[in-house]
Amino acid sequence: MALIHFSTIKALISDRGATKNQEVLFQEMLLLVLARATSADANVESIEVSHVQQALKESTGTELFESKSLERTLENAARKLSKEHRITILDCLANLIRADELIRDPELDFFDQVAIALKATPAEIAGLKVSVS
Repeated sequence: MALIHFSTIKALISDRGATKNQEVLFQEMLLLVLARATSADANVESIEVSHVQQALKESTGTELFESKSLERTLENAARKLSKEHRITILDCLANLIRADELIRDPELDFFDQVAIALKATPAEIAGLKVSVS
């Protein structure tokens, strides 16, 4: 089983230079957002943990299982992540919030916080993409 070391996030936080690998940054940011979301409502359900593990494996091929604020980390990462990566993070987060079939105010607040920090547009938040005919 692969282990995520958060080396890219650590470098981003300490401003030790530009991110060398956008894919590694994406993997680390997705894990960070989803892990924080499971505790946003102070009621971590086992189904939520399963959703985090599944989302990471499907989105990054990595299996699961470290300061500045999440907002600052996301804001720094947003400049380096592709539009597709930002959309994937928001989509995985929305699916995680829906996992236990009960959406609470703290979860909605957390989603808004992540979307704003990632500088997501309303279209990106809605999952809308341009179709090429």
